[in-house]
Amino acid sequence: MAELFEIDNLQIAFRKEDGTPVQIVKGVSFNVKAGQVVALSTISMATMAYCRPGLHFPGGEVRLHGKDVLAMEPQDQRAIRGNKVAYLAQSAAATFNPAITIGEQVTEAAVLHGTLSQEEANIRAVELYRALELPDPDRLGHRYPHQVSGGQLQRLMAAMALVSKPDLLVLDEPTTALDVTTQIEVLKAFKKVIQEEGSAAIYVTHDLAVVAQVADHIVVLYSGEVQEQGPVEQIINNPKHPYTKRLMAAVKPTPTAGMGDTADQKHDRDVPNIEVKDMTAGYGGIVNGKPAITVLRDINVKIKNSHVVGVIGESGCGKSTLARVMAGLLPAAKGEVFLDGKKLEADLKHRSQEELQKIQFVYQMADTALNPRQLIGDILGRPLEFYRGIKGKERREEVAKLLRLVELPVEFESRFPSELSGGQKQRVNMARALAANPEIMLCDEVTSALDSIVSSNVIKLLKKLRDQTGVSFVFISHDLSTVGSFADEIVVLYAGRVVEQGPVDEVLAPPYHPYTRLLISSVPELRVGWLEDTMQKREMAAGIARGVEITDTGCPFYNRCPIAIDGTCDKEIAPTREPTPEHYISCHRTMEEINEIEQNPQQILHGFEKAAPDGDKAAKPV
Repeated sequence: MAELFEIDNLQIAFRKEDGTPVQIVKGVSFNVKAGQVVALSTISMATMAYCRPGLHFPGGEVRLHGKDVLAMEPQDQRAIRGNKVAYLAQSAAATFNPAITIGEQVTEAAVLHGTLSQEEANIRAVELYRALELPDPDRLGHRYPHQVSGGQLQRLMAAMALVSKPDLLVLDEPTTALDVTTQIEVLKAFKKVIQEEGSAAIYVTHDLAVVAQVADHIVVLYSGEVQEQGPVEQIINNPKHPYTKRLMAAVKPTPTAGMGDTADQKHDRDVPNIEVKDMTAGYGGIVNGKPAITVLRDINVKIKNSHVVGVIGESGCGKSTLARVMAGLLPAAKGEVFLDGKKLEADLKHRSQEELQKIQFVYQMADTALNPRQLIGDILGRPLEFYRGIKGKERREEVAKLLRLVELPVEFESRFPSELSGGQKQRVNMARALAANPEIMLCDEVTSALDSIVSSNVIKLLKKLRDQTGVSFVFISHDLSTVGSFADEIVVLYAGRVVEQGPVDEVLAPPYHPYTRLLISSVPELRVGWLEDTMQKREMAAGIARGVEITDTGCPFYNRCPIAIDGTCDKEIAPTREPTPEHYISCHRTMEEINEIEQNPQQILHGFEKAAPDGDKAAKPV
C-alpha cells in the first residue's frame, strides 16, 4: 500500500520567558498507508499543520500525498482541515453546538469547502448514518444533540468527519469516556466505516486493549520520542521497550472474583455511614407525587464506614443522580437519606453546615470543577476556612498538608489550574473535598478522562486516603474493572433500578444478573480479534445493539435480555433473590436456572425454552 501520510523527523517546541527553546516532540517519524489504522499517543494536531498557542514546528515534515503541509500557505492549510484531514475530538458533547440541528453540523464542513452541495451532503450524511448503524437515519439529522445518547453522538461526530470523504481521519481518544457496551458499539462502527471508505486513520489512545481491536500498526510515544513501533500483533504480544511493557501492565483486567479490596475494620460502626431507603428521584418537578422524568426507582443502598461502594452501569442509568440525591443537590420525590442513622433533609438548603461538611462531592471534570482564575492555594483554602475556621498561617500549613496527602508538590499552591495536567487537577479536586474533613466522598467518574497509568495512580491514592482517614467512598463509574479493583461492594444500576448488589467477590462471580454478565463480557481483552469474536455471540450482539428502555412496569432489561420470559418480565417487577448473604439479584429466573445458564451458555444461543417460574410461560428465544 502507498504511504498516504508521512511524518518525518517532526519536532514541536516552545520558548521559555528567557527565550530558551524546550523540545516537546523530538524527531518523530512514521507512515500511514491507505486503509490502515495507526495507533499512537500524541502529535495528532500536527496532521493539520496546527499546534497549540505558544508552540511551533522548528523542524521536520508532515506530508499528505507527498506534500509537506507545514510548508503550505495558511489558506492551503485551511483547505485541508476538515476536508482532506478530519479530526474527531475526545468529547462529542463539547464538539456539537446544542442550538443547531445534527444534520446542519454534520454537513457543514463539506458544504463550506465546496466538496458537496447541501443536497449532496444531506444524502451523504444519511448514507453514513446507516453505515454507522444509527437509528432512524432518514430523520436523525432533524434532531438536536441532546436528543441522542452519548454513544450515538460519538458516531455522529464520525459522520461529521467522514462526510467530506477525507483521506485521513484523526481519532483522538474517541471512546475514553464511554461505557463498555457503548464503546464496543462505537469501535465496531468506526472499524466498519474506515474499511468501507478506504480512509487511513490515526487513532490516539492510551488504552492498548482498545488499540488491539482497531489498529494495524502501533507507534508508542513517551517524552516526545518514539519508543517502539511495529505491527499490532508484535507490539501486543511481544513488546520490547520498558514503557510499552508498563502500558501493558496498566491495561484493565477482565473483572473477576478475588480482585476486590477489603476495608480495614478498625473504622467500623454499628450504623451505616450513609443509607438511602426506598428512594425515587428524577427531574422536571413533581407531578402526582412522581417526578415528571423519573430517573431512579425504589433504590435501597447503604455505605458502611470506611467502605467503598462502587456504583456501575451504562450512561443514563442514574449513577450521578443517586450521588446528587445523597448530597442534597437533587431532593428525592420519595424515600429517605440517613447520615450516621440520622435522617437528612432532602434539600441541602435545609441541612446544617456540619451535615454539609460530612458529605463532599468530587466532580467528574476537574477542568470545570476548579475555578481557572483562582490559585490552587485559594481553592483548597476556602473549604478549610468555611468548614473548619482555619485561617492565616495555619491555613497555609493545612494547604501544604493536603497537597502532600494527594502526592503533589507544596509549590503547586501558587499555580493556577491551567498550569497542571489532567491527573494533577483531579488530585486537587479530591484535596478540596478532603479539606472539609468529610466522612463520605461522592466520586463521580473521577478517573474516566484519565489515561490508564494516571487512573491507576489515582485509585492507589484513594485507597491510601481511606486507610489513613477512615473516609467512605461512593465510587461512581461505568468502568467495572476499576470499580472491581477498588470497591468492597458493588451496586449495579440499570435504567434507574438496582438489578444486582453485594460484595465485590460475589457480584463478579456467577451467578450474575444477565445485565452484569453483559457488562463483564464487554470489557475489551488485550488480544487481536476480541471484538469480532465478541460480536459473533448473539446474546452480546443483541444486548449491545438494543437501547435502554425506561419503563414503569416489568424488568427494564427485558428488551435486551437473552433469557427474558414473555408475559412475565415485561409485565411484572422482578423479585429480589439472595444467592448468598447480602448478595441480591433482581430477576424472574430462579438461581437454579441462572446457574444452569452460566454452566452451559450455549442454551442462550439457541433460546432458553425452559418453563417460567409459574410453569406456563416460555422464555423469549434469542
